[in-house]
Amino acid sequence: MTAFSALVGVTLRGLLNRRRIILMTLLAGIPVLLGVFVYLRGGRPDVDRVLGILIVQTVMPLVALVLGTAALGSEIEDGTAVYLLAKPVPRWQVALAKMLVAVLLTAALVIPSVLLTGFLISRGGSDSIDVTLAFALGCILGCTAYASAFVALSAFTSRALVLGLAYVLLWEGSLGGLLKGTRFLSIRQSTLGVIDAAGGQVSGETLAVDISVVVLAVVIVGAFLLASWKLARFEVRGGD
Repeated sequence: MTAFSALVGVTLRGLLNRRRIILMTLLAGIPVLLGVFVYLRGGRPDVDRVLGILIVQTVMPLVALVLGTAALGSEIEDGTAVYLLAKPVPRWQVALAKMLVAVLLTAALVIPSVLLTGFLISRGGSDSIDVTLAFALGCILGCTAYASAFVALSAFTSRALVLGLAYVLLWEGSLGGLLKGTRFLSIRQSTLGVIDAAGGQVSGETLAVDISVVVLAVVIVGAFLLASWKLARFEVRGGD
């Protein structure tokens, strides 16, 4: 087993905390339960509005926030990061392993929620299925950007969960809607830009797809570089 695969395994076991994963599964399951209810009642709400509000605006960033900040932040807080970073492993591999696991687990919860919810609400309509697939595609990029950003944030501060929540609820939820010039600083808006370009029929004005892709790429690559840099500066002090 290589050092990188060992890092991935350790991170995966740490994130598969029973309480945490149950809570995140329940959160991702809320849109699906709504979809089941709509299916049984025979309703036909707009798929794009349901997926946009419940998943893109709520479920995806919150799941990524919890898993992303826990992937690295929990080890820094409880002191086990010292033993991890004391090993002769390049710090960029540590950052990459943490981000990879956080992204994969976030996507594993969010993407099935998108597909199941969309298919239940669409009731087999081809147009709505296309919208659902567009949301799934966009959410793959959104999950990657959100989770990577929150892993990097946890490398800089022990208050990453609080700051991340403020970003999701205040910046993206309130200020982002009031200050249109700041939309390019929003992972949500960039995700919606990709979804709209893919045929997601997003209501309202969205970012152009080229700008959206650039913003998401900058977030992902920048988060990796910043996390690697911060971990490289992390000093493991030996005993006196």
